[in-house]
Amino acid sequence: MGVRFAFGGGREGWTRTLLTGVGVGLGVALLLVTTAIPSALAARDARADARSEHTAPQAAQPGRDTLLIGEADTRFHGADVHGRLLKPEGPDAPVPPGLTAFPGPGEMAVSPALKELLASSESELLRERLPYRQTAVIGDEGLIGPAELAYYAGSDTLKQIGGKVPRVTGFDNSAEPEPLDPVLALLIVLVFTALLTPVAVFIAAAVRFGGERRDRRLAALRLVGADSRMTRRIAAGEALAGSLVGLVLGTGFFLVARQAAGAVDLFRISVFPADLNPSPALAALVALAVPAAAVAVTLFTLRGVVIEPLGVVRTAKSARRRVWWRLLPPLAGLALLYPMTGRGNDGGEFNQWQVSAGVVLLLVGVTGLLPWLVERAVARLGGGPVSWQLAVRRLQLSSGTAARLVNGIAVAVAGAIALQMLFAGVEGDYTKQTGQDPSRAALSVRANTGTGSPEEVAALNRRIREAKGVAEVIQLTTTGLSPAPDSLEETTSLTIGSCAALRQVAQLDSCADGDAFILRGGFDDTNTEAVAKPGRTLYSGNVYGTEDGPPPVAWTLPASAKEAVSREDPDGTKRNGIAVTPSAAPQGLGDEQLATLYVRLDGSVPDALEHVRTAVRQADPLLSPLGLQATKESERFASIRTGLYVGAACVLLLIGASLLVSQLEQLRERKKLLSALVAFGTRRSTLSLSVLWQTAVPVALGLALSTAVGLALGAMLLRMAYAPVVIDWVSVASMAGIGIAVVLAVTALSLPPLLRLMRPEGLRTE
Repeated sequence: MGVRFAFGGGREGWTRTLLTGVGVGLGVALLLVTTAIPSALAARDARADARSEHTAPQAAQPGRDTLLIGEADTRFHGADVHGRLLKPEGPDAPVPPGLTAFPGPGEMAVSPALKELLASSESELLRERLPYRQTAVIGDEGLIGPAELAYYAGSDTLKQIGGKVPRVTGFDNSAEPEPLDPVLALLIVLVFTALLTPVAVFIAAAVRFGGERRDRRLAALRLVGADSRMTRRIAAGEALAGSLVGLVLGTGFFLVARQAAGAVDLFRISVFPADLNPSPALAALVALAVPAAAVAVTLFTLRGVVIEPLGVVRTAKSARRRVWWRLLPPLAGLALLYPMTGRGNDGGEFNQWQVSAGVVLLLVGVTGLLPWLVERAVARLGGGPVSWQLAVRRLQLSSGTAARLVNGIAVAVAGAIALQMLFAGVEGDYTKQTGQDPSRAALSVRANTGTGSPEEVAALNRRIREAKGVAEVIQLTTTGLSPAPDSLEETTSLTIGSCAALRQVAQLDSCADGDAFILRGGFDDTNTEAVAKPGRTLYSGNVYGTEDGPPPVAWTLPASAKEAVSREDPDGTKRNGIAVTPSAAPQGLGDEQLATLYVRLDGSVPDALEHVRTAVRQADPLLSPLGLQATKESERFASIRTGLYVGAACVLLLIGASLLVSQLEQLRERKKLLSALVAFGTRRSTLSLSVLWQTAVPVALGLALSTAVGLALGAMLLRMAYAPVVIDWVSVASMAGIGIAVVLAVTALSLPPLLRLMRPEGLRTE
């Protein structure tokens, strides 16, 4: 009978069921997206491994099934561009995933996203960097995501150079990833727990839409003979019908979102729609849990409602809410989390089920404490403008309904504050100082041994100097140095550069061309002291015995060599060995040297960094400039935080949508009341302000409570991670500000239907 009321109750019944279905459906869609995230990430990793050459089988000599593949990645305006140069050496050479044939010399296959970018007017520098003719588009199986920028280019000049250009017979990446440390595993558990708890709260609130009208109908049923148990079963059936509609709508919302996922690029992460496949077991759990929760919530809310034949005894003076049992869930949550304090990365693993249960109990405790807090606070309010009095009186009569609307925001903000505190507290453990000095050089370019002759390095230097926005280029060349041609035990380094360049690696009082310096205080002075003796004959160049390299060059360390204190170069390395100017350096070293070019940019020139990257690329496609940065963050930590941001964005959308649906449902419930007030002469601006106050007061109380709970939970999590308890007030304020912004946006969107409802015609009835 309850199901028949839901579907056959006329316009009122359909409206109520549809509102419930939309509210539940939004939550179900987010749950399905969450269950599909692991499969999407696994698919991304699988495609990345399938095209990787890092641990692929290799061959020493060219053959029918060998392929030379060179790493030619680049960056453009902060976005990574995955690039590879290909030279098949036989008819059976392995074709990379996503390609049906190899691009010829001067040709390239591009991803759809890169094709679109190259066609835009803002990619002129990137087109200069990739001067190949587009002949094919990379298929989905060769990309980690639809928004990835990637290309494969053909080359007839590629040659094998160690790990930079390997000769492979297939593609594979079988390297086992390092296991997550306990704190990172804790962060992942907390992100999922804190983001999904508000979703459950929203679903629980959605199944209670239209509760007051439903109870009045149940009173009419009592009048014609139904008993109290029967009315509760009818109410449960009605809620069950609404939840089933929610499951259908949620599946539809998920399919729409899944199809649109390919066009979304959040924080440089994109997924193919086909990869968003929910786990069958988790999807079945959602399908069973949502209807069960709908029935349970309905029966739980009816426990304090007396439905009699002559009406619903709820408008009478109700007993004040008690606080003691509402404190039990958060206290139980703290009790579960407390035994794990002080563990950190070195103190052992965290029990994931215990952590999840503790966090859920703390966050769910907000939903129990908020109705008590709202009731106590609004009971003491009064006086003021008419709009304020209307709002306060409404809150005093139905404080539970007002709190229910805000519960989701309060839970989401509490979880977000706790997570922000934890991320800020442990960020230092996953952010290390690189020692690099971006103020001295923005980029470093290394021409490795064997990839370029001295003439090619000189041409590279010249190209970079001529690039737009370059203020200075400093070149340092390094090679090996030994007291004997075959003495591998006593070796040190020889650094060659102009006086200006040598001042980047040593503290020099004076310097002129022809000078030589013995560096002291480097990362290892032992061999320097054994080798560097003024007037001694040494051997430089190929002192490590490279098979295809030229023999070492004999060279005499000038007797005038002076000692100098080593200084950190822009890369953050304190060099050891000997530093000389060009005229004092050994001649005939050939390719047995490493050239490092440090580039300082003119900050006033736009896109100076991109101009330099283009110049380097045009000189040698296999060279990748390295941007210098003072700090470097763990990629895993950064990816987990990115996941938090993506999930928080989805939850915020759900918060706004669900709150808007809840607001519209409340306005629909009070349609006749609003019409009556307008008929008596109440100004519409007064009623609009009263609606704003009715939302703002519970939200303010909810944010205050969620801030307190979030700070307590964040402090406990920091104690668990063995990190100092520091409150990031900026993050706390930003989370509260986001909650306020959501409420203001929902209120603004609900004003048009409110104005339509405030008409005397709303009093008409049949």
